[in-house]
Order: sequence, then C-alpha cells, then structure tokens
Amino acid sequence: MDMSAIMDILHARLGERVDEFILPPPVFNFMHGELLDFDPDSAYLEVRFPILKEYLNPYGFMQGGLVAAAADNTLGPLSMLVAPPNVTRTLEMKFSNPVTPDLEHIIVEARLNERDGQRLRFSAEVRAPGGKLLARARSVHWIIDPDQGEV
Repeated sequence: MDMSAIMDILHARLGERVDEFILPPPVFNFMHGELLDFDPDSAYLEVRFPILKEYLNPYGFMQGGLVAAAADNTLGPLSMLVAPPNVTRTLEMKFSNPVTPDLEHIIVEARLNERDGQRLRFSAEVRAPGGKLLARARSVHWIIDPDQGEV
C-alpha cells in the first residue's frame, strides 16, 4: 500500500474538510514512515520505520520516546482512516526488548479494538523484522465532534 492510496481514502473520508489537516503529517515524513498494509475491514494499519543513528540514546538503543513516536505515527493515521477526526487522550507504552540499530527498522502493527461513543481504543505492537516483540502500546482517542458521526 502506498501513500497515494491512503491519501485517496483520507480525501474521501474527510471531503471538503481535508484542507483543515496537514497530510501526510510532517512528523510521519520526519520519521521516514513507510506504509506496508492497511485493512479497512479489520481496522488494521502496518508501518515500517528505520532506526537512524539520530534516534539512538547513550546506550546505543533507539530512544524510548522515538519508539513511542513510531507507535503514535501508526495509531494516529489509523485513527483518521477509521473514524471521524479525533485526538489522542492517552498513550501507554510497555517496552519488552531494546530496539538496536542492527535491526535496521521496526514494524508497528496497529488495530482499533473498540469504539464507544466518542472514545476509541487502539492497540499496537512494535516488532523487529523477524517478528520479535519489542514494545506494546495502548491508546485512547477522543472524537472531536460527536455530531459529525462517520465521516
């Protein structure tokens, strides 16, 4: 799946409001995100992020905040693809293994788990190229305009 296909979906969902948003977000481009897969039926998005030297902490691992940013840069786009405009209320990370530069990249798999009124609950897994679990994320998003319904 390429960015133009995702942009087409976002343009269709947002309609005339599309100009109110910066798409793709500059932070997604800054982190060199690459869309791998999107399944609208199961509300699933998969994105790959490189591990750059600039992302490393003093121990030589990818800094935890940037691992969280990679998760957020997958959860946020997924939220825009499956729901009306919304914002992140909480983001919780649980780190299991260090993200080392020899991995070259990480893959983030995000899913919508539940929608309850204005509240959206998401989860994500950060994995090494071979599938090893590195971190998990959970987030709660809030739909900005509840009267908007489905975009």
